[in-house]
Amino acid sequence: MKIFNIVFVVLFIIFAALQYNDPDPYIWVPIYLYSAFFCYMAARKKFYPVGYAIGIFIYLAYAVYKIFDRNGLIDWFEYHHAESLVESMKAEKPWIEEVREFFGLLICVAVLAINWIYSLRLKKRVTY
Repeated sequence: MKIFNIVFVVLFIIFAALQYNDPDPYIWVPIYLYSAFFCYMAARKKFYPVGYAIGIFIYLAYAVYKIFDRNGLIDWFEYHHAESLVESMKAEKPWIEEVREFFGLLICVAVLAINWIYSLRLKKRVTY
């Protein structure tokens, strides 16, 4: 678990740093740094299930918004036939940014959920 969390601390910090030229870095830098912080604490064997739950809830709510948002996930599937997301972003292809953000949220949710489940199992083991 320690290596898993160290890898994600580094990745989330890189993700946050790459937001400097994003149209809304004030949203995405805190999202990635929140996840990086909890991975850092988990790497130090300090677990915060409530912090994970809050992050998961907020990120899932925002991901649902991104699914139905104009130029969001559904739009990408229906009107753009799941076109490649690895192209450079252009004004005429705004769905690339929205769908990438959706998948970024899912990564955060998955990592926080893994730490949450691990912390609950660890707590259950210590209790007995």
